[in-house]
Amino acid sequence: MYRKDAAFYVVYIREAHPKDGSRPLSGELQLSDPKSFFEREEVARKCAGALRFSMPMLVDEIDDGAAKAYGAYPDRIYIVGKDGRVVYQGGPGPRGFRPDEMETALKKLLAEKPVEKPRRARV
Repeated sequence: MYRKDAAFYVVYIREAHPKDGSRPLSGELQLSDPKSFFEREEVARKCAGALRFSMPMLVDEIDDGAAKAYGAYPDRIYIVGKDGRVVYQGGPGPRGFRPDEMETALKKLLAEKPVEKPRRARV
């Protein structure tokens, strides 16, 4: 619905339910807790494939910099404007997800007129 007006990404952060952790998931998607960025990329690929993600996926560094900066663990929905400012931060998911609230924020952002850069005066 908004694909023409906004870019959507999944940012893969620290694995919430690794098989070697305290709260592993049951079922066929058994993932280990990555110890390197390369391993995290592999786990992210497996996860994206198993869940059939259609959005492009970015992968957080192994130091969890993005997750820490955005308070993203275990998962969150964000809207970031073209200028880099966060215009919407959803609650911790999945219980904190409010799709209607997020859509309202996205519509408001898309309705804003772009700020024009001031022109230099010619002398």
